Amino acid sequence: MESLAADLRERAVGRVIDRADIAEFSVLKTYDPPLTALHGAVLTDVGRHGKFLDLVTGTADAAGPATGGSLHLITHLARAGWLRWREDLPDEPARPGKGPLAFRLRFADGAGFDLTEAGTRKRLAVYLVTDPAAVPGIASLGPDPLAPEFTAEVLGGLLAGRRTQIKGVLRDQKIIAGIGNAYSDEVLHAARMSPFRLASSLGADDVAALHDVIVATLRAAVERSAGLAASELKKEKKAGLAVHGKAGEKCPVCGDVIREVSFADSALQYCPTCQTGGKPLADRRLSRLLK
Repeated sequence: MESLAADLRERAVGRVIDRADIAEFSVLKTYDPPLTALHGAVLTDVGRHGKFLDLVTGTADAAGPATGGSLHLITHLARAGWLRWREDLPDEPARPGKGPLAFRLRFADGAGFDLTEAGTRKRLAVYLVTDPAAVPGIASLGPDPLAPEFTAEVLGGLLAGRRTQIKGVLRDQKIIAGIGNAYSDEVLHAARMSPFRLASSLGADDVAALHDVIVATLRAAVERSAGLAASELKKEKKAGLAVHGKAGEKCPVCGDVIREVSFADSALQYCPTCQTGGKPLADRRLSRLLK
């Protein structure tokens, strides 16, 4: 999301918004102000709150620069959503109907982007607010691991006393914003730590080492994506992953077979040799299937 925000910042800041169209009714989570309030507004910045993308708009005065009355067009792409930039969007409004298109933002010069979502579970969300804190998911976010304030001491405080698995802690946006499922797998692999280890069991040295790995892993991912267009980001992310989404392949560090633990709506991947002393973790869903 950091790289996607950077790409949009480069492409879109300074452009005047023509209109915003909903093609999937469930995607819009707010109704006041209405999307029509974006007509004629200037995109002044693109930011990020965890996994939320924040497009900041202002009103253009006669001299050109944007002035007060900022609105925030905030999107959460969820698991199956994506942003697709186009230089020549159609003049006619996007029409609701079947297909992956969920939302369209068109600028006055004809460029803009579509938000699309694959599959039948529609979780992509769009909000138009005057304050990002009005979005429930943003108001409850934990600290951002790429922020200077995210120190080893802060991480230690978040983990202290939590008798929950470290994998769940790392992907919980209310505890730490922005890591998510894929990069929590990558962080734990790089840290040589079992995803089932209890967060409360980490000592001061463990916490310091984990903090360093979190920051290094995320910064490396951002650096690899620097300068890439939105259309290239997913491919680059997948290519840069060591274990996530690679069950059955060889670990790039030790050569062992990467394994998977499945849950109701997600899965984690790990290397037994690097992370669990060579022992496979229990996969309850697989165990039930084998009975």
